[in-house]
Amino acid sequence: MAMGYFAYRWDMPLSIRAALYPLFGKRVNGPIGHGISILALVGTVFGVATTMGIGVVLLNVGFSKIFGLEEGLTLQIALVIGAVVLTILATTSGVDRGIRWISELNLWSAVAMMAFILIAGQTAFLLNALVENLGQFFVTLPAWMFKTFAYVPGSSEWMGIWTLFFWAFWLAWGPFVGVFLARISRGRTLREFVIAAITVPVLCDFIIVSFFGNSALYEVLQGNTAFAELAIQSPERGWYALLEMFPGAKFLVILATFSGLLFYITSANSGAMVMSNFSASIPDPSEDGPKWLRIFWAVLTAVLTISMLLAGGVITMEYATLIFALPVTIIVYLVMFSFYKALKIEQAESEGKVLRRPSIAPSGGHIPERSWTQRLGQMLTYPSKRESIKFLERTVRPALDDVANEFRRQGYDVERINADHDKNAASATAFVGNTNIIAASGPLLRLSTAAMNEFYYQVSMVKTPAPTFSGKMAADSDVYYRLEVTTQTGSGGYDLTGLNKQQVIDDVLEQYQAYLNFLTAPVQSDEALTTATPIVGKE
Repeated sequence: MAMGYFAYRWDMPLSIRAALYPLFGKRVNGPIGHGISILALVGTVFGVATTMGIGVVLLNVGFSKIFGLEEGLTLQIALVIGAVVLTILATTSGVDRGIRWISELNLWSAVAMMAFILIAGQTAFLLNALVENLGQFFVTLPAWMFKTFAYVPGSSEWMGIWTLFFWAFWLAWGPFVGVFLARISRGRTLREFVIAAITVPVLCDFIIVSFFGNSALYEVLQGNTAFAELAIQSPERGWYALLEMFPGAKFLVILATFSGLLFYITSANSGAMVMSNFSASIPDPSEDGPKWLRIFWAVLTAVLTISMLLAGGVITMEYATLIFALPVTIIVYLVMFSFYKALKIEQAESEGKVLRRPSIAPSGGHIPERSWTQRLGQMLTYPSKRESIKFLERTVRPALDDVANEFRRQGYDVERINADHDKNAASATAFVGNTNIIAASGPLLRLSTAAMNEFYYQVSMVKTPAPTFSGKMAADSDVYYRLEVTTQTGSGGYDLTGLNKQQVIDDVLEQYQAYLNFLTAPVQSDEALTTATPIVGKE
């Protein structure tokens, strides 16, 4: 969420160092930023390699059961080599093709297996246990957050191979998963991201762990101690032993192995792509690293996985992950603090506008003062695209030209851009909520200052469904065009249609005054504000 925010709101590269800009400023482009990127990259490499190592041990058992192959290091290395070949094929096709196709197939195969376990297993017991597990989790979570087993002799070993290892494992994956999720979440609001990328996956985790874990516990409660001992000594064999207890065991084993292989390839695919992004200079967050670099990281990760398998297997990977996740942990805390500071900055700017303006739009934007005839005219008018373009040409552009000329006369560096509305803009449309903004539309006024960001004022054409009470037919397909103002803090949410030239100029000056007030107003008594640079048209 932090990396996506700084990439798409502040118009910065999609990287860890960019998310730390509020803390370190321009120093993120120097040795501090390079060090942070290297630590994030190394942590990601070992996190992905550890996953590949643990995954290949599980797949080793599955392929042995399906094809009758001999379990061992040879089969594990062969699986790593086969997976890296598939990874190279998928990563070179980009996010929207290979990686997306494999991820969706992965999801549906996992859902099918989980549904089979629920229906073919102890359905009533699993559903009852799910409810009880959820209650236990939320009731005991505060206590377990501080549990260190200080009064249990020899507990440090267990803490190291379980609690600390999984903490380190997840933290090592933090930069990798963060960049990947941010890369595919452009145009989402923070609320949508929290629901889709955090809340829903956690709920899915509850269901998955509860269904499979309680299926195993049910066998233990029935007195199957041999299965319990196998699961403790060799979790990967215990997993397949559980599946073989269900009807259609052969099919279930094949489905589980196939799903595990897809999980494996998906992690390797997205890992190679993210590592190429970490190690390349990519100013545009919508682009990925070069294909040759993705291939390089896919091969290097596979070589590292094989090396750790030869050196001692999963135990070696656990120790490596613990070591390299420590600096990533520090970076994670810095990113959280930096993100919090940036959100406070944007909140302060938004509140500053509200305090200054007598008339506020529902979304927080300023509504320019209108006469009663203008207000009534706006209520009764639903302009077409041609009418909106004509208003831009005759009123908005001359107003912005006048403001720009005055700024230049005062010695300011000003840029004026006029988009061509007559060309086909369908290919340059950005979707926001239930409306779509023609990205190429709207005259732009940009003013460079000595602050961290620039002031700009743009008028975007927003294609909006006409209301049913407007007298137009087929309201679900009939549309009109709003002329919404967008500044460096995002869309203002109000429409300029119907204003005269002087009112547009007044609105530009209101926005610029709010910008100046924001630069000088403190968030707290002992802390001065810095500014943010979100990109045009983003919520």
